[in-house]
Amino acid sequence: QVQLVESGGGLVQPGGSLRLSCLASGSIFSITAMAWYRQAPGKQRELVASITRGGSTNYGDSVKGRFTISRDNAKNTGYLQMNSLKPEDTAVYYCNSAPMSIYDWGQGTQVTVSS
Repeated sequence: QVQLVESGGGLVQPGGSLRLSCLASGSIFSITAMAWYRQAPGKQRELVASITRGGSTNYGDSVKGRFTISRDNAKNTGYLQMNSLKPEDTAVYYCNSAPMSIYDWGQGTQVTVSS
């Protein structure tokens, strides 16, 4: 059973940066596209960014130009570099496969953007 462990979240001021990591227990990222999702309080989980096996990326309109998704297949790890953070980016961030999330969700990592 694949396990996903997200880390790197925290409290940051508006305009700040964070780098999230997603460690998979198996070599899933070499065989599937992966994505970062987020869920803010009272809202549905949404896809933030995705990256294919070939490295093609796609971003939600709200994060385009600010966030960068990447992956290291050798380390079974995905990353999300978040710059110019805004209060509306506050959410729990999760990783999973794309375009559909087929693995059990991890615990996520909380990102709070506040002054």
